[in-house]
Amino acid sequence: MGPVDFEGLFTPFQLGKFTLPNRFVFPPMGLEVCKNGIPGDDSAEYYARRAQGGASLVITEGAYIDHPSSGDNPMLGRIRGEDSWDAWRNVATKVHREGGLCVPELWHVGLIPSGPDLLAGKGIVYRPELGQVSPSGYIAPGQKVAEGMSHAQIDEVIAAYARSTAKAVELGFDGIELHGAHGYIIDQFLWKELNHRTDRYGGSPKARGQFAAEVIRACRAELEPGMPIIMRMSFWKMADFNARLAETPQELEDLLAPLVEAGVDLFDCSQRRFWEPTFADGSDLNLAGWVKKVTGVPSCTIGSIGLDMDFLASLSADTVAPLNLERLDDLMRRFDRGDFDLVAVGRAMIAEPDWPKLVRASAFDQLKPFATSLMADPLMAHVK
Repeated sequence: MGPVDFEGLFTPFQLGKFTLPNRFVFPPMGLEVCKNGIPGDDSAEYYARRAQGGASLVITEGAYIDHPSSGDNPMLGRIRGEDSWDAWRNVATKVHREGGLCVPELWHVGLIPSGPDLLAGKGIVYRPELGQVSPSGYIAPGQKVAEGMSHAQIDEVIAAYARSTAKAVELGFDGIELHGAHGYIIDQFLWKELNHRTDRYGGSPKARGQFAAEVIRACRAELEPGMPIIMRMSFWKMADFNARLAETPQELEDLLAPLVEAGVDLFDCSQRRFWEPTFADGSDLNLAGWVKKVTGVPSCTIGSIGLDMDFLASLSADTVAPLNLERLDDLMRRFDRGDFDLVAVGRAMIAEPDWPKLVRASAFDQLKPFATSLMADPLMAHVK
């Protein structure tokens, strides 16, 4: 690998009222680091270690909001219930101790069960006993299993997002990320394959963005001035890896316009491979690049950064994802031309918490490769 200038990633960035010292983000990955929905002290240290290693922003894995059907996987977090408050406060405190900002990823699964269940091969199963809700009752394209949400149910979910946002502020977090990706409830409104509504929440791209916009506004009212709202989004879904939110840049712009108007501060753009173009129009812009271009809002890119295997492929038993440092040249080319503002490094920072520091020092021989075995117990992955 020839010399690559990484200094752009070590410049400050303004996110709301906060100044990040660099452009590295440790993203949410749904690795089940909680017990009974509560992060232990080892979980707090896991997040803090990534801040110590160079991530200026740490986003916790998905935490269920204060709504009965937001999700029930006990290994994933929940921002609900008094028994969880001290544990979440400990997460924020320990990340702050290492100099990082910390936000929770607020999550409602809608009709889609939590990610690790799907990745474990359990498939998509409708669970009516949870009182699951969704825009139109579709669990997958063409598969209707329930009735769509009433306006009262929509209002209840929006209020639950707001309550969990207020609690996140009380617990010492610096803002919030809304999980609007991968086919969960916000994404179910954005994705026309699952949103068949004919009221103000469905139909045109702008209408499909209305629910997300109302969630953003309700959460904004509970945040202190300058606290950021991050929206995670994706084209690919747990129910369909080849799904598309938009077929053209104009459709993408129309879809996201209500979110921009509502005041989102950053789009966290989830891709399986950051180098893949979004549209078949001759442009090599990835999702983060197109989102920033059509909205004017800062964006964060993610997707197999530093590795030669995407997330889903790397989950096969006993897999070691090879390092692919050549693609870092492409990453910097895109960053330097302004495609995106932040870079999220997930699996590579599980394997090597000091990844940003080692890359800056060109100490590539010290980077530990990611192995599937680390997913079984990420809390113990190079803790010290």
